[in-house]
Amino acid sequence: MAAKAAYVLLLLGLAARGPAGAAKMKVVEEPNTFGMNNLFVPQSSRLQPRREPAPVSGPEHLFRLAGKCFSLVESMYKYEFCPFHNVTQHEQTFRWNAYSGILGIWQEWEITNNTFAGMWMKDGDSCRSRSRQSKVELTCGKSNRLAHVSEPSTCVYSLTFETPLVCHPHSLLVYPALPEALQQRWDQVEQDLADELITPQGYEKLLRAIFEDAGYLMTPGENGPVLQEGAPAGLGFETLETCRKAHAELSKEVKRLRSLLAQHGIRHAKPTGTSSSEHLAHDTPTDRPPVQPRGDPGLRGSFL
Repeated sequence: MAAKAAYVLLLLGLAARGPAGAAKMKVVEEPNTFGMNNLFVPQSSRLQPRREPAPVSGPEHLFRLAGKCFSLVESMYKYEFCPFHNVTQHEQTFRWNAYSGILGIWQEWEITNNTFAGMWMKDGDSCRSRSRQSKVELTCGKSNRLAHVSEPSTCVYSLTFETPLVCHPHSLLVYPALPEALQQRWDQVEQDLADELITPQGYEKLLRAIFEDAGYLMTPGENGPVLQEGAPAGLGFETLETCRKAHAELSKEVKRLRSLLAQHGIRHAKPTGTSSSEHLAHDTPTDRPPVQPRGDPGLRGSFL
């Protein structure tokens, strides 16, 4: 009995020691991605854009930037700007879960004073209840390079890209970049505004339609309703004629309501100032002095 017990203890001891010369087990960490699309990273961790970039548009001399990428390392992050494609951010650490994300996908130009003021990259990775987006400003420089990146507000990034392609004072003007047919439409819109056939608000709306047809801006249906910053929401009139018709209809409705109140003996406060309808009403011949014919010295009555 004692011999059997000793034999069992001997076997347990050999099993615990393992084979002679066996090396210790080494735990291999998951390969670091450095924020890039590493093949060893699960598919869910790779960059997955929500949509395709918009078509290349704008000044033709900038088309040569398409297909190229420019990077900048600031602090612990590497930013990469690919014109007409996207903007990405990669955390430069040895952590196994280093952050890598899309800060925006090419969507449209920002046009200010009929000039290409910047490139908007939108629909980036989720950031709380919104999507990340970036605005890229093009400035004159000796070479093509991503010069600066900042985050002025949460999930909204501002990039400065230097390039010699925009050093000419007319390099970012919208009108020369348009096809001839759209230039003619623009000329007609300018003439209509000068002839007071359209209102300034109608002018802006027609001009935006030209930019949309050129592919510089997204249509409201694709990008939601467009309102000018700081402009009050409300009705707009493209021409003075539609404005006059709307005013006439409103004046008629006011008269109807006043008549209805009078029929029921309901008093209503009258405005202290002159109403707009009174301002716009044509003066009757009795309300204005007689018109003097050309050449009349202005002497009224007889001096005889």
